[in-house]
Amino acid sequence: MTRHRVPRTRIGLAATVGVCVLLVLSLSAFSLSPGRGSSAPTRQPAAASSQTGVTPKTIKVGIALTNFDCIKQFVDSIRLKQEQVYGAYVADINAKGGINGRKIVPVYDTYCPLGSAGPLAVCTKFTDDDKVFAVIGSFVDFSGDAQTCVANQHKTVLMTFNLTQQIIDKSPPGMIIFPGATAERTASVLLQLLNREKKLKGKKVAVLGGSQEANIVNKTIVPGLKKQKVPMGSTAILSINGTGDTTSAQAQLDSFIEKWKGQHVNAVFLSGEEVSSKQFVTKLRQEMPKVMLMTDNTDVRDSAQQEVHAGIKPNPYEGIMAAAGRTPAEYDKSANYKYCAQIYKKYTKKPAPKSTTVIKAPGGKTVDTYSSINDACQTMTMFHDIATKAGKNLTNASWVKAVDNYGEIVNRGTGPYSSLHTGKYDAEDTFRLEAFDSSIKPSGNWKALTPVENITGQ
Repeated sequence: MTRHRVPRTRIGLAATVGVCVLLVLSLSAFSLSPGRGSSAPTRQPAAASSQTGVTPKTIKVGIALTNFDCIKQFVDSIRLKQEQVYGAYVADINAKGGINGRKIVPVYDTYCPLGSAGPLAVCTKFTDDDKVFAVIGSFVDFSGDAQTCVANQHKTVLMTFNLTQQIIDKSPPGMIIFPGATAERTASVLLQLLNREKKLKGKKVAVLGGSQEANIVNKTIVPGLKKQKVPMGSTAILSINGTGDTTSAQAQLDSFIEKWKGQHVNAVFLSGEEVSSKQFVTKLRQEMPKVMLMTDNTDVRDSAQQEVHAGIKPNPYEGIMAAAGRTPAEYDKSANYKYCAQIYKKYTKKPAPKSTTVIKAPGGKTVDTYSSINDACQTMTMFHDIATKAGKNLTNASWVKAVDNYGEIVNRGTGPYSSLHTGKYDAEDTFRLEAFDSSIKPSGNWKALTPVENITGQ
């Protein structure tokens, strides 16, 4: 996932687009820009009579896909034939009778994930022009504007990744579903696991985030540390504004590092993809080589692996801790991935790659078919399961009722624990404490520090 983290809920596209974002600094994973010139809309119940995109025999679904031609100069990994991958899972659902007798009619659109203009255009196309019942896929806009456009302004079901609780809360309850876990909940779980394992004993912790992580830093991480009575250094919110120029942010970090040294800080909690990028982490490690690092962003695995490929020693990400579920190796062997892999092979006639498979592309790039499979399998199967539970009369109201009363749900892109219910619209419940270990072959990976467990709390 993602975050897929292993699979797509915590890594996947988040990792791929995240690399681009970190280099051009135009986006920020798991964050919401405060303000954006408007206040959060009042949450209203979903319209009970809406059946847009639903006929007696079909359900029209918009599938949003990232245009990698737009960002390939910034990323090491790209995705190819994305429609073919999603098409395999659409075909499988339809071949098995569809959803309560209705066949899925997919409508595809791609967008450039740099800023909000691309995803906002997709929102308008899918809702106003194509009149879909739902939008699913990799619909990335870290400002939250495009997601709000779909689920609040157009009252259209949305299932996607890279969401914060703040974004979810801007739309009617149950209209936005995140197969993964929000940054707020991931950060809370990480603090819980760190405390239980006594990893913060004897530590003085500083929190570092970008300007778009200010809400998560100030309302989740800092209060969580204070609740545990952990000694704290100064909290740093770097001015990262999307222009691509990090001169100011780098100077701010230099200033905070000197301050932290004087405060005897020996642990730093990194929030979001921006401050978890190599330019900031490398600086931290160089100036504070013994500092313990933690992050609510498991996509750092990809940056850490790039350092392994580049032969950088010591790896600046060595030992960084996060909260996630199964390791990639464990997920590869799971019933969930076997299910997804079998469908992919059936309809594409190609074997599904594993997390360690390297598929080379021109220009020194690699093709991330693994995350494409997890994204498509995860969203399509979860959409199928919720819509099936909604019953024959598929409307916004019946969808929300199904979500609010679902309980435990199969999450094909991760597992084994996931749930949805009233007030909880991010499904992932599978967590453990993990740390990056560069010695794991072939490129370094997460090492489990605690067993996988079911953590459902908000």
